[in-house]
Amino acid sequence: MIYFSMHELCASATARRLGIRNIPNKTQKENLIRLVDHILDPLREAWGAPIIVTSGFRCPRLNAAVGGARHSQHCLGEAADIRTVSDLPEDNRRLRDLIISLGLPFDQLIDEFGCDWLHVSYRPSPRRQFLTM
Repeated sequence: MIYFSMHELCASATARRLGIRNIPNKTQKENLIRLVDHILDPLREAWGAPIIVTSGFRCPRLNAAVGGARHSQHCLGEAADIRTVSDLPEDNRRLRDLIISLGLPFDQLIDEFGCDWLHVSYRPSPRRQFLTM
């Protein structure tokens, strides 16, 4: 992990507001490290500028509070929602295209609401699913 910290991957304003302890266990931390090592750090290196993690690890209580999918990869430490610093859809789209062109081994890459943000996940046997919502 070069460009990202465990703290930022687990930070949540919703968890703070609701008093939810959003702390990953050992396996979830290992999954977060793999996500960073295989996807986020290489992407940040190629992008050449910071990438914002808007949602990383979510404990089940936090996942329910934010309306996450019941079996969300966020709960396993396998996923992060990301965006560019500018948060402009065209820049987020360029970031999405970079993930694809680099051939990063994503499990899922989801373009959320016209590149409002990107959901990217990693697991050892990636499905390479690209979806738009």
